[in-house]
Amino acid sequence: MVQRGRFISFEGIDGAGKSTQHAWLVSHLREAGHAVVATREPGGTPLGEKLRALLLAEPMHLETEALLMFAARREHLAQLIEPALARGDWVICDRFVDASFAYQGGGRGLDWQKLDALATWTLGNLRPDLTVIFDAPVAVAQKRLHAATQNPDRFEQEQAEFFERVRAAYLRIAAENPARVRVLDATQAPDNINKQLEKIVATL
Repeated sequence: MVQRGRFISFEGIDGAGKSTQHAWLVSHLREAGHAVVATREPGGTPLGEKLRALLLAEPMHLETEALLMFAARREHLAQLIEPALARGDWVICDRFVDASFAYQGGGRGLDWQKLDALATWTLGNLRPDLTVIFDAPVAVAQKRLHAATQNPDRFEQEQAEFFERVRAAYLRIAAENPARVRVLDATQAPDNINKQLEKIVATL
């Protein structure tokens, strides 16, 4: 019988540096001989990528935004994540369900009970085995973001106050889920973050 794979999600406000670390961990695990599926949200499937394009560009009602995020996530699970885990692969996902609570819940103010209901409906009991939140002060993250992004999307264009609420929501998630979530100081040198990440992932 094939052992179920491992599922890791990376979270953090825009500009915190999680995407760089996502690429590093994928490479690190592959070098160690693991079969790894690298993916992202919103997106991850052909339909999910079409929904991503809408979500990042088109103005919409808050609840429409949340529903589309979960629609893309349901497709992502069915078409990519669940089959990969069943094969015994490692799945490393750049954002997952915690992003909805942080961005639509914390940032936009959507009732967390509605998000809980959507999460229960679309995910059941499935959650990542490990979630790493890359935490950085908003001013630091925005400076990085502005330096690296020429055409910011709808979320990246939000004001600092929005990202302060998102960051606070992520830290709330970490406090409420200590068995699953780890917080890394994203202001450290990349090499230091790599070493800490390697130790955390080794626990799986």
